[in-house]
Amino acid sequence: MHKLVCAALFLLLSLSWSKPVITSPSGGPRYKSIFSFGNSFADTGNNPVVFGWYSVFDPVTRPPYGTTFFSRPTDRNGDGRLIIDFIAENLGLPYAPPTLAHNGSFRRGANFAVGAATALDAGFFHERDIPGGSSKFPLNTSLGVQLEWFESMKPTLCRTARECKNFLRRSLFLVGEFGVNDYHFSFQRKTVQEVRSFVPHVVATISMAIERLIKHGARSLLKPKIKTLLVVPGVIPSGCSPPILTKFAGTPPAAYDSKPGCLTAHNEVGLHHNALLQAALGKLRAKHRNVKIIYADFFGPIMDMVESPHKFGFEEDVLMVCCGGPGRYGMNSTVPCGDAAATRCRDPSARLYWDGVHLTEVANRHVADVWLGVINSFTGVSTKQGAKEPCRLGRHRIQGRKQ
Repeated sequence: MHKLVCAALFLLLSLSWSKPVITSPSGGPRYKSIFSFGNSFADTGNNPVVFGWYSVFDPVTRPPYGTTFFSRPTDRNGDGRLIIDFIAENLGLPYAPPTLAHNGSFRRGANFAVGAATALDAGFFHERDIPGGSSKFPLNTSLGVQLEWFESMKPTLCRTARECKNFLRRSLFLVGEFGVNDYHFSFQRKTVQEVRSFVPHVVATISMAIERLIKHGARSLLKPKIKTLLVVPGVIPSGCSPPILTKFAGTPPAAYDSKPGCLTAHNEVGLHHNALLQAALGKLRAKHRNVKIIYADFFGPIMDMVESPHKFGFEEDVLMVCCGGPGRYGMNSTVPCGDAAATRCRDPSARLYWDGVHLTEVANRHVADVWLGVINSFTGVSTKQGAKEPCRLGRHRIQGRKQ
């Protein structure tokens, strides 16, 4: 009986969280479709298909992935819903189907994101022997490749220029997160300063991709009541990411911040990326006034959870992953989550990180709250689910460096 009551309460809370649905002045849904590009933070099922092309095993197809919400693996990199899933719920839309693993219609949205995807083309890394050794990564799933997939799909969504404008102006585009894999792969072979030099190239690639989407119809008619919305996330604080902390475990103590123990220089790369990205988006807004381009802060919400774990119901050792193998941060390259020898924490909702860089469902929900606070402020919808004002660089700034 207790389990039934808890299940009913959870369902009620889940349904109530997704309201209010964003509506237009006429009362109908303001956005009728959602198109997503990105990596494993947004991938809802393309990952195993692509990994299969390269004969790379993907553990997300095994339990305990997906068990918190879906009660089974759904090929998402997490224990439950991702940020994009919460955004879709809030928009009153179905979850964006993975384009490589879905045979139905994409009129309500499509997800082109693939786990381990980079902004820069794979050739950029392979030419520089990144990440080195016999690694097949990064795979040929970059932002440019995902845009090609969208362009191939576009004729099935709309035919004429006017029809495409009318269709796409009622669409939300989630462009990213892009950048974290570019940097994390590069950290395997390059110094932090060398990786920092890649940042302008990554940001320029994202900026050009947005221009490309706008050119293909992701723009509105003259003075529209509803503008096409492009949401562009920044990158996470890599210096607080368990895979990076594990990789550089022998770093001298002075390289870490005093609390909670993140690598300062690696975080600074993320701040530099986010500063350049926001500047680039500002230029795009000035150039394309009939398109709404929103920066979505990814760095700030994660730092909030890292610095104040108890505020979010997390355990004190907030950098410890929920699912993985033996090691300081629960990370072990030979025992990934999904492996028979892997262990899972008792309560994923008490952890920030799920299996490494990926977040637990409860952490994804918090980030979604922040992003929806920005989206809903644009649409004029009041948020009552704890959404914050958009976080900017603010106090999450590395001292001693110019951004």
